[in-house]
Amino acid sequence: MAQISRGNGFKVDVPQPKGLVGKEEALRMEEEALAKLQRDKRHTFSSSPTGKSSPKSTKPKSASVPSASSQRLPAAKRPEKDLIVFPETKKQPEANKFRDIDVDKLTNKELEKLLLDEDFGANSKVTRPSSLLGFNLSASYPGGNTGSSSPFQGSQWTPILSTPSSSAVSTPTHQPAPLFPSASFPKPFQNGFPSAMSPFMPLPAQQTSFLPFAPIQPAASAAMVFPPPPAVDPEMAKLFDKIASTSEYLKNGKSTCTDLDSAPARPASLAPNPAPQQPAAAESTGIGRFGWLDLDPLTKRKPDNEEAGTPPVDQPDEALGVPAGDPWDAVLETEEKSNKGEASGSARSQQRRASTGAAVTRSHSLNISGSSSQHKANCQDKGRGKGLLKNDALETQDAQNLEVVAFCKDVASLRSKFPHGDTSSNPGYFRSPVIAQRNVGGDGTSCSVKVSIEISDSQQPVTFTCDVNSPVELLISQTLCWVHDDLDQVDFSSYLLKVCGREEVLQNKHSLGSHEYVQNCRKWENEITLQLLSHSTMRRDLARTVEDDNASINLERHLSYVERPFKETATRQGLIDYLEGYHNQVNICLQDESTQYKTVDRVVQTVKNFCCALDEVETQAVAEAIKRLRHSVNLPRTRSPMLGSPSSGQTANGHGSPVDESMALLTQAVYDLAKLYLRSFCAPSAASCSLNGDAAEKVQSSKEASGTTDHLQFTLFALHGIPANWVSSYEKYFLVCSLTHNGKNLFKPVQSKRVGTYKSYFYHIKWDEIIHFPIAVAVLPLESILGLTLYGVLNQNAGGSPDSNKQRKPPEMLGKVSMPLFDFRRVLARGTRLLCLWASLQGGVAGSAGGRKRMSAERIVLQVDFPNPALDVLYVGPLEPATSEPSPKEELDRDLRRKLEKICSRASNFGLRRADHQLLWDHRLHCRRDHPSSLPKVLASAPSWDWASMAHIHSLLHHWPPLPPVTALELLDSKFADTEVRRVAVSWVEKSTDDELADYLPQLVQALKFECHLKSALVMLLLSRALGNINIAHYLYWLLKDAVQDATWGRRYERVLGALLCLCGTKLRAELEKQTQLVTLLGAVAERVRQAGGSTRQVALLEGLETVQNFFQRSRCRLPLFPSLVAKELNIKACSFFNSNALPLKLALVNADPLGEEINVMFKVGEDLRQDMLALQMIRIMDRIWLQEGLDLRIVNFKCISTGKDKGMVELVPSSDTLRKIQVEYGVTGSFKDKPLAEWLRKYNPAEDEYEKASENFIYSCAGCCVATYVLGICDRHNDNIMLRSTGHMFHIDFGKFLGHAQMFGSFKRDRAPFVLTSDMAYVINGGERPTSRFQLFVDLCCQAYNLIRKHSSLFLNLLSLMTSSGLPELTGSQDLKYVYDALQPHNTDAEATIFFTRLIESSLGSVATKFNFFIHNLAQLRFSGLPANDEPILSFSPKTYTLKQDGRILNASIFSFQKRYNPDKHYTYVVRLLREGQNEPQFVFRTFDEFQELHNKLTILFPLWKLPCFPSKMVLGRTHIKEVAAKRKLELNNYIHNLMRSSAEVTQCDLIYTFFHPVARDDKTEDLDATQRAPEPPLSPTSGRVEGEIKLSISYRNSNLFIMVMHIRDLVSEEGTDPNPYVKTYLLPDPHKTSKRKTKISRKTRNPTFNEMLVYSGYSKETLGLRELQLSVLSAESLRENYFLGGITLRLKDFDLGKETVKWYKLTAVPYF
Repeated sequence: MAQISRGNGFKVDVPQPKGLVGKEEALRMEEEALAKLQRDKRHTFSSSPTGKSSPKSTKPKSASVPSASSQRLPAAKRPEKDLIVFPETKKQPEANKFRDIDVDKLTNKELEKLLLDEDFGANSKVTRPSSLLGFNLSASYPGGNTGSSSPFQGSQWTPILSTPSSSAVSTPTHQPAPLFPSASFPKPFQNGFPSAMSPFMPLPAQQTSFLPFAPIQPAASAAMVFPPPPAVDPEMAKLFDKIASTSEYLKNGKSTCTDLDSAPARPASLAPNPAPQQPAAAESTGIGRFGWLDLDPLTKRKPDNEEAGTPPVDQPDEALGVPAGDPWDAVLETEEKSNKGEASGSARSQQRRASTGAAVTRSHSLNISGSSSQHKANCQDKGRGKGLLKNDALETQDAQNLEVVAFCKDVASLRSKFPHGDTSSNPGYFRSPVIAQRNVGGDGTSCSVKVSIEISDSQQPVTFTCDVNSPVELLISQTLCWVHDDLDQVDFSSYLLKVCGREEVLQNKHSLGSHEYVQNCRKWENEITLQLLSHSTMRRDLARTVEDDNASINLERHLSYVERPFKETATRQGLIDYLEGYHNQVNICLQDESTQYKTVDRVVQTVKNFCCALDEVETQAVAEAIKRLRHSVNLPRTRSPMLGSPSSGQTANGHGSPVDESMALLTQAVYDLAKLYLRSFCAPSAASCSLNGDAAEKVQSSKEASGTTDHLQFTLFALHGIPANWVSSYEKYFLVCSLTHNGKNLFKPVQSKRVGTYKSYFYHIKWDEIIHFPIAVAVLPLESILGLTLYGVLNQNAGGSPDSNKQRKPPEMLGKVSMPLFDFRRVLARGTRLLCLWASLQGGVAGSAGGRKRMSAERIVLQVDFPNPALDVLYVGPLEPATSEPSPKEELDRDLRRKLEKICSRASNFGLRRADHQLLWDHRLHCRRDHPSSLPKVLASAPSWDWASMAHIHSLLHHWPPLPPVTALELLDSKFADTEVRRVAVSWVEKSTDDELADYLPQLVQALKFECHLKSALVMLLLSRALGNINIAHYLYWLLKDAVQDATWGRRYERVLGALLCLCGTKLRAELEKQTQLVTLLGAVAERVRQAGGSTRQVALLEGLETVQNFFQRSRCRLPLFPSLVAKELNIKACSFFNSNALPLKLALVNADPLGEEINVMFKVGEDLRQDMLALQMIRIMDRIWLQEGLDLRIVNFKCISTGKDKGMVELVPSSDTLRKIQVEYGVTGSFKDKPLAEWLRKYNPAEDEYEKASENFIYSCAGCCVATYVLGICDRHNDNIMLRSTGHMFHIDFGKFLGHAQMFGSFKRDRAPFVLTSDMAYVINGGERPTSRFQLFVDLCCQAYNLIRKHSSLFLNLLSLMTSSGLPELTGSQDLKYVYDALQPHNTDAEATIFFTRLIESSLGSVATKFNFFIHNLAQLRFSGLPANDEPILSFSPKTYTLKQDGRILNASIFSFQKRYNPDKHYTYVVRLLREGQNEPQFVFRTFDEFQELHNKLTILFPLWKLPCFPSKMVLGRTHIKEVAAKRKLELNNYIHNLMRSSAEVTQCDLIYTFFHPVARDDKTEDLDATQRAPEPPLSPTSGRVEGEIKLSISYRNSNLFIMVMHIRDLVSEEGTDPNPYVKTYLLPDPHKTSKRKTKISRKTRNPTFNEMLVYSGYSKETLGLRELQLSVLSAESLRENYFLGGITLRLKDFDLGKETVKWYKLTAVPYF
């Protein structure tokens, strides 16, 4: 057995040849001979100019420099009998020219002439250091870097590309052992020298196709011998020094971008750049300085006069023999000489699955980091192409994404319409949002507000009162009257009113009260403070400049600080670098035919790694070219005895050799793959964006799609880059191909065959199957979408042993992708397409081979091949008729008209049957005339959208009356894909104002997914509005930044975001970048606090906040929540975190404006805030609708924004507490008590008028909350998710559960009631325990608000429908929309809806489940904390804490008397007489028994070891609030106080005692005991027959039915003074047989009942009713005696206009009842 020595120290046994010696056996024998030679000869380097040693030359040249292209051992004393000789070209080595040059005497011009000489360039390749030439290979493939830390090398300094004769490379008949590194990508070398690595590499047992490179080994040494580093002799170094000073070098090589001195300081594109371990600093510096000198003829331009003859042997690079037009003619040209060793970006070592048993990393060398790419962009601006390799073949149009090129052209055109000098569209500051509303005064009358305006020259602000409806211009003129005497010289339009504390100004053309800021001030009763500024003094910090207008449009340039989970793994420059290395390997292979059977493996390895970097895409052309190349290398060659070998690049017959032809085909395939990948996934080059915008949209020769008879077909070729875990988890795969339009299938989906995984270079799934849809291309709609969904059939044995009893699992969906059949130019798809199939959760999360984690969003590439016809198939729509169809003259019959009206008035298409759609389409012209808002329903009913139908549909669309913007939103949904429909819809939406558009911005951003192409009217609308309004630009930025995380559509959102950042200008872009940095810092702090333990959280918080504070020290920053608020630092003392599950941060920021208040926000991580954003948006739109209708429900609108995945910022509403915190002041069972909310409000509103105002705010806001939470299905409503402000405004927080997705408690729903309305809320609404007319007001507000929202049902359904694709877990489809549809009851009348909601109120108020839910939550959140914290009130009725020092020592305290009060219920209060030190007159305070008990309970907590006096028992037999009980308690309480004040000083002098006895507002009003005001007594019991009270009725008539709606009754009286049980009974008189009797349900124990019940009389004509009277009686239902009469009315129906509804209060009288 022959022994072949490997460089790794192992020996492989090869059988000896027997019989005839064939080609393969001869090669084996030669390998054996070479190995034997290595054992006999010492280590030397070849000095031959071409890198080849002559067999006769045995003496090495001492001054030679090792060549990277080849290194060969001398062949002296080579025994011929041991070697099968393949004669090589004989060439005498050239003399070393550097020896004959006197460098010191050369002038610069002489040296430049020498450098420009053609022979110098060719010959200098010989003496060039190996590192200079070899560096070009650093981009060829991972591990293929010359001198890199690769395990292919046996030593640190041996070049990797040594010739085969000096490296015992295995022959193709043997599969070499894998030596490809499993670690991250090898490090490049710096300044020409490689970084050090361990020469020892363990060999895996599994064999691979990777090519190992063995070093030269002396046989005498068992250990590896390391040759010395390459040296540069003094003469050569002196010459290079001279070259470095020439003008040619300074002009072409040395630049700020390519200077090697700066190269190590920035990341390289090919690999991470480590600090090299250089053997000698002097040598490193010496060689590194000449790295710019590119002496490779491949990179030099060919002279124009160069003949195409046979190249000389010493120029193998040009002897390729490829025909003209091949990519070789254009590749790797440099406009100026650049350093090939300079790296182009840093590689993100994204670890990938193992493809051939060895670890292969994907995306080596192709990813350019943001910093380096930005650096290069700057370099390109200074000098075109300096420092970057240029490949003209990759600059052609077929290597660009033409859609992006055209989009960039449109963006540049849009920017030109908004010049920076136009201050109306480029103000540079924020405009205060405007909210349109009706009757700002509340009751239709004018309302005045107090305004304070700061003036720069005045020390005191100007304060005056003005009408809230006054225009802002009027305020400016009034203010200027205080400043200027002569107003004729003043231009009012040059002045602005800025909001104090905010960087925003009021809009001069709008009224004062329409601004959101003013409305909030009125809501919170804050002062309206403004500042008068002129345009010249107003800061324009965010304005665009002339440089911004002239900047080039580069969509990738400004995305470096945007988190992009799907960032491309390859870049254009990275591919150029890779291809350069590929060509170097090809040159080495072609320059020596005798060793091609070995060097071709290196070429194949390079291509393999190139494919690996391109997401493991291996096309069929590449695979076949490699196969042909391997075959051609093994073909026998004709040998010439005279020449020794065929002439380079030519065979005997004058044609190219098979190897040359195969290599040319491979090169073509590689370039085709590179171009395919570039146009599929990479951004276009800057040159193409600026120059080829028009060319991108041109279609050369084409034919109309409507004229073709072809059916749609394509080839499913393969799925590349599959995760390693799929190979073992799934046994078969198949694709389901669907053809859709408007979300509906155009044809039945087609399923591919089921195949397994294949492996050539990498694992992939190969179908190579033609999919045929039997549908003609001629009838396809323009927006036809091809959808491809991948399914995997699970491997039943993957999880363990097979079990026959186990049910076979169904196929799993692994991912899906879709593409439009017609591109943005309306050309049918042709050629090969690469589609990103993002793995779904099932298939994409598992780890890959080798235990490395795989990114869940790693790209999987589906290759689809479409036919390549000779002519492009162009979609040309049919011509529309010149005139539209005339409106119908005939009228529909009554029933049909009523049915059509009912269908058109529906809020949604829910429940529409096929017959209804047919009716709509058949009578579309009637709909156009009578029901213009029905256009979405009519278009959705179109029977076909094929080519022939489009003319009619578009004609109908273009002649339809314009829709309101909110109605047109429905046409942007996924069910309307037609480009023209969407364009017209956008033109209608465009009529909305900026502030109206901002309300629907999240939906418009989601609607971008439903656009067929990037270039669309909707994208242009959003970008144009962002250009003209900074508010929209700011909000759009955060929405797009969040949408970039979308797995399917993230790439489209990236491009729109890139366009927005190009348009918004440098200043705003810098501000957005600062906000992004701030959010990143806050996210890190919040996450750190979450991960910390309970005791270390505060430390973690403080340490993290210091980092944020350092950020603010560098610059101020606006907040994502409030772009008009500028923060300058943190108030760290006021920052903390909430003790909830997510542990959100509570942040207090100092306002940069000294006139502004502190900014309080919450930052939360770990929760998806997009759902909260959506719920708050819906509530805000509801509030807008109510305000526009004149109904102000005092809604608290706070802001929330998602700033990234599972993190965001929420506004904190000041002076507010959760209901739990309020209720637990009365113990853990406080949720079952009725008074906590009322007493909490009274504590903060002690004056009676303040309390009444707070109660009114509570009634209105509670009504709005009930309606909003019911319509949206807000669940998980416990008392920590409902908050109450001290002003009485109630609001909800935390919308993690909505649309009816209730929180579960085991198998039970925690949310049982329709909405939260508890008895303690009713106590505040009623003003006490008994129902009053205030509760009727609450019911009316709820029903009115509900009916107003119902009128806009379609708006809410459309907005929610547009969000179904946003990825929210609880809004995924029609079933969620159905909940809102059912909640809105759009098919009911207002009266029916009023009755419906009244029943909901009764159901919610009577639900015990809500209180029990609160109680359970109290238990779960129970914390024993003793007394409240310092910032909390020490007693429930006192808002502050008082001390002995403040009030003076109490000398004596006693109970003076007691009084009966009604507030609102009857109770007794005790008068405490106090005598203080230093006061002559006693002081009186009023306290209830419950307040004394609260004092005692908190004293026991504060002094648990002290013996306190016993407190009187609260238990009383019989009635509590009677005089006898009060007199008894007076004595007991007096005794208690007497003993208490005699206790120890610690007790009697504590703050709790002095706070208890401190006078509150009610004490000040009642100091004069004789003048004590009493609450009004309840009405006296009437005498028999006395009737009082009123009843509210709604009377209407429609469809032969009389509707009597009994709404409310108020102020009833009863015979005995007790609360009656009223109900209502009616008759239509005359009625001798009592057949018209109707009655309501019974209301228990109330004088102010609410019924809202409908009593219906059917089958009566108006004439008949005109002869009748309605008799109504109110009675009290009694169980132990007969019902008694409370009052009644008689109404003559002829006095009513039955054509309209009459709602009125009627006074009850003592009429006789039937």
